[in-house]
Amino acid sequence: MGPAVARAAMVARLEATGALGPGLVRDALSVLPREVLMPQAYVRRSAPGETPRWDLLDWATPRDRPALLEVLYGGASVLVQHDGEPLLGRARGSRSGAAITSMSTVMSLTAALLEELDLRPGQRVLDVGTGAGVTAAVACQVCGDQGVVTLDRDRHLTDSAAVRLADLGFRSQVVYGSGEVGCPGRVFDRIFVSYTAERVPAALVEQLAPGGKLLVHVTTASPSWPALAVVERTADGQLQAELRAVEFAHRAGHGVERIFLTEEFRQRITTEVGAWTQRSTLALPADTDRGLWLAADHLLGGLVRDFGAEHLVIGAPGCGSWLRVKPVGPRRWTVITHGPRDIWREIQDLAAPWRAGGSPDRYRLSFDPDGGQRAASQCGRLSWELPVPRPTDEGAVS
Repeated sequence: MGPAVARAAMVARLEATGALGPGLVRDALSVLPREVLMPQAYVRRSAPGETPRWDLLDWATPRDRPALLEVLYGGASVLVQHDGEPLLGRARGSRSGAAITSMSTVMSLTAALLEELDLRPGQRVLDVGTGAGVTAAVACQVCGDQGVVTLDRDRHLTDSAAVRLADLGFRSQVVYGSGEVGCPGRVFDRIFVSYTAERVPAALVEQLAPGGKLLVHVTTASPSWPALAVVERTADGQLQAELRAVEFAHRAGHGVERIFLTEEFRQRITTEVGAWTQRSTLALPADTDRGLWLAADHLLGGLVRDFGAEHLVIGAPGCGSWLRVKPVGPRRWTVITHGPRDIWREIQDLAAPWRAGGSPDRYRLSFDPDGGQRAASQCGRLSWELPVPRPTDEGAVS
């Protein structure tokens, strides 16, 4: 199988899943040779629990090409950088320890977001978080490379992207700098942020042109229930924005704190008796009630879902509280909780106003003159403030 066949198969899968429809983005992905953008990529060779080990595959090595094609066009994330290394001039072979520090996002997520962005010829596009350059390449193909700027805080990534985009014949501007700063003094018709933040970067909102659209995933320290912030500036300069509850999001950006359930904590939740057990007939929130879970993420805070568990399992790593719920009959559940927080009661107390407000999966997002950002349901029953940004020393753009 050659690159053209692999590319066509990838596009067909994206169409079959609904992530991609007819139009300019599809046309761009159909001709984008990902092996030029990512001539090297890692595959993991270690099992869970072992010291992490990866092999770097190289398109210049013919025996690597079948496996590399599968990695590049298979639909999963493509691992492109280990331990902050330079991408240009790397030797193929094994790496161990440390971690993967940059990857090209799952293609189904990227394609759906590019569709939402509504790219058109002649638009000025700011791609924040260059990574492997996939989004920038699509923007160049659709909009024309003269109006495309791609920006990243990792100079190794921007150095590589400049070379790879040029190899494709694109002359977009590649900028080394902070995504929180963007490109001061410039405005863009489309702004795409390829990492998850705790709030919408205020500088990027200022750089949104009339008629423009900005997309960025927003989350708390928990990775469980993200949102997509969609910010639009009307032709007369007014802002309209909302948070949409979504299932998947980009990886957290630099400096975003994360909380997780450790393997030891998961085992405790699975095996411990718990401090309190009850039979409940209260409606169990469904996985598809994403608007509720999004509100819980912000209003309850500190909760992490174990999506690998058979039934509902949620932990609060900060205080050691946990919840596990198992169905025992029609509309009946066994609820087991432990720790100082009654997570079940917290969720049910939040579910009542959420259902009374029409079970929203989207929340209005407003921007205050003093820099505050607030999410609220249409009826006003649920609302919360997004966190104030922490001071940072990142500000240079070059």
